[in-house]
Amino acid sequence: MTDFWQGILEAFWLVASGDAGLFEIVLRSLQVTLSAVVIASLIGLPFGAWLSVNRFRYRRTAIALLNALMGLPPVVVGLFVYIMLSRSGPFGVLDLLYTPTAMIIAQVIIITPLIASIAHQAIRDLWAEYHDLLISLNTTKWQRMRTLIWDSRRSLLTATLAGFGRAIGEVGAIMIVGGNIDHATRVLTTAIALETGKGDFAMALGLGFILIALAIAVNMAIHSISQTERTSTW
Repeated sequence: MTDFWQGILEAFWLVASGDAGLFEIVLRSLQVTLSAVVIASLIGLPFGAWLSVNRFRYRRTAIALLNALMGLPPVVVGLFVYIMLSRSGPFGVLDLLYTPTAMIIAQVIIITPLIASIAHQAIRDLWAEYHDLLISLNTTKWQRMRTLIWDSRRSLLTATLAGFGRAIGEVGAIMIVGGNIDHATRVLTTAIALETGKGDFAMALGLGFILIALAIAVNMAIHSISQTERTSTW
């Protein structure tokens, strides 16, 4: 128990003193995760809107498949990306394995179905309300999708937040395609696993505290934005 409290004190000191190694890992984590969230949102949000507005033969199957992909095992995604980017893979010539780009690709594959599914559920309900109005105005499908995305932006912020939460805490796929290389691909989750294995609980706890703080900060930011927009519509 003494070692535990000593580790916590050392962790707070690392954070308070602005340890260079610690904040290098934090910045890389944010770079990778935010890049993945932006790309996944640019893919997932329009796709969720398109799935809500359009009617086609296998639509129910597509929705079921999208929901199933929300539970993709990250290590399987990591293995798939590893094979694609390895020297013997189809994209090996790009030399992306064990780089932040490979980590971003893996995270995009993991969180895009999640963002798209939540976006579809939110926009589907709004489409039922707006359907007659938008049809009567003779809008194009793109105009309908744009209107629905804008008017459901608060719900879509939740979808983006869910994607961020899953991406920032991902370790399996990131470890496989990134390799946890110091000063190159080491991020919060892989660093926590490494430092715990080495017995450096101070650094592991410091990284853990920052990971928790990031999650809380993002939640508070989204809540603040939602409250501001809600107040402006009253």
